[in-house]
Amino acid sequence: MAAVETAMQQQVRTLYCDHHGWLFAWLRRKLGCSHHAADVAQDTFVRILGSRDALLGLREPRAYLATTAKRLLIDQARRTLIEQAYLQELTQASAHAAHAPSAQDVMETVQALMQIEAALDGLSGKARQAFLLCYLEGHTHAAAALQLGVSTRMVQKYLIQALAHCHGTLGG
Repeated sequence: MAAVETAMQQQVRTLYCDHHGWLFAWLRRKLGCSHHAADVAQDTFVRILGSRDALLGLREPRAYLATTAKRLLIDQARRTLIEQAYLQELTQASAHAAHAPSAQDVMETVQALMQIEAALDGLSGKARQAFLLCYLEGHTHAAAALQLGVSTRMVQKYLIQALAHCHGTLGG
């Protein structure tokens, strides 16, 4: 096992030494900010380290690094959109409410929304839409079916898929 770990560490070291400069420069051009580029480059290698089988049979390291970095940027953009949407709703609600939620409440809610978003990641588009329509927007199965252009029975199947996927993702 130690020999495998050492071989894996050597592969990561080689990947990092050979391509970190390129990845950083590519991200700096793409993002226009060297600080953000450095963070994303670092996060890219951390993500690769977290995936034990990531380097097996790697033929195009730059394409792999770029794809991993792009996915991180997409995750960051989603997180930012969730935070902005929640804060916008919070601002509107606080204008009508007697007291605003605490910073801790805001943070916990944003984290919960990010967990839901992550749990839904990997679902088919229609299963995800059915879940959001029924459980977030409160549509009936029939209304969701009409909007999705499928049968009510298919909406029920999508919801089962979504709930099973979320259950598996969240480890519940």
